[in-house]
Amino acid sequence: MLRTHYSREITPDDDGKKVVIAGWVHETRDLGGITFLVLRDREGLVQVTLSKKKSDEKLFNIVRGISRESVVLISGFVKREDKAPNGYEIIPSDVQVLNKADSPLPLDVTEKVSADLDTRLDSRFMDIRRQSIQAIFVIRHHVLKTIRTFLDNSGFKEINTPKIVATATEGGTELFPITYFEREAFLSQSPQLYKQIMMSAGLDRVYEIGPIFRAEEHDTTKHLNEVISIDIEASFVTHEDVMSILELLIESVYSDVIKSCKNELDILGLQLTTPKVPFKRLSYDEAIDIGDIEWGDDLDTATEKAVGEKIGKHYFIVDWPTEIKPYYTEPYEDRPEICKAFDLMHPRMELSSGAQRIHSHDLLLKRIEAQELNPDGFEFYLRAFKYGMPPHAGWGLGLERLLMTMLDLNNIREVVLFPRDQHRLSP
Repeated sequence: MLRTHYSREITPDDDGKKVVIAGWVHETRDLGGITFLVLRDREGLVQVTLSKKKSDEKLFNIVRGISRESVVLISGFVKREDKAPNGYEIIPSDVQVLNKADSPLPLDVTEKVSADLDTRLDSRFMDIRRQSIQAIFVIRHHVLKTIRTFLDNSGFKEINTPKIVATATEGGTELFPITYFEREAFLSQSPQLYKQIMMSAGLDRVYEIGPIFRAEEHDTTKHLNEVISIDIEASFVTHEDVMSILELLIESVYSDVIKSCKNELDILGLQLTTPKVPFKRLSYDEAIDIGDIEWGDDLDTATEKAVGEKIGKHYFIVDWPTEIKPYYTEPYEDRPEICKAFDLMHPRMELSSGAQRIHSHDLLLKRIEAQELNPDGFEFYLRAFKYGMPPHAGWGLGLERLLMTMLDLNNIREVVLFPRDQHRLSP
């Protein structure tokens, strides 16, 4: 490897040690007799110091002429310096410019000059060089790592389902049609049907972390047309069981981010607290009383906000009207107008939805027809229910909304490398 150390791997105790560092020129400061170059790598900043009297003249002039954001490789010796970032500086013996950056820059990486979100997304490669933005994606990595570890330790097996499908998961018009050779196909709305089929297959507990696509013409700060969904399905459980799994997962994610991402949280100026479980269970009837909407209506943004302000922390809304939930949601036996569905809510927005699923072929067929869907389009799915489908339940959790609410960000696009909405298809 070209480098020997990242910035955070060097400490003041390495005083006198020779190292090779590599990264981007964050900024330079020429004070006449002394020139400072601040190098930035993935882990942070390093101060490189040259004295006109003590440094080689050629080396001194090279550093003075390097443009910001050029890529450099620097060999030198560590010197303890309390005033420098991390308590040390590098006295260089060699500086190589591996790639010179053009000027002017499309964005200010030092974050001294702000830019609007569209400008930042147009030059996303440069935007992510900013420490505060890079911190978001380091945290995103840890969140995904924690989720996989949690689900693995809970007995779940990871699966991958098709993203090109022949029929809608839940009906409706929120579909992206594509040409699949000589047939019409769609980008998948959800792995729902396939993960239920895995219950019939006997895998018992499965999860998937992958993209889903919704052709919704939303233009809001909390909607995108391509997002990452975290989905689970489990057999021989109730909806209460998978709600418990979900809240414990959220607790685990917050706890790990607090433990593993202290530097990133400091950069973002955040102090997180782990939400306490179990989360409050609020019935649909109680929610619509707070929001003052009619029974049978879905919760609109104003209602979600009113309930969120009243609860003030993560909570579940349970016992929804059967008719406003998907056909595969199991109704209560004694009150079929109510179903065993739930939504996990953050005070700001919905994060997840799930339910106990119908495992009876005949009842599932009846519900598909009741929602005026064509059963022929679900034949591959319905077959799995004819040959021994166990009781099962599951949920889907939006990764981007989880991150957005955790990090107190105002726009979901902030947590996606290259967001896709109805206006943006590039980069």
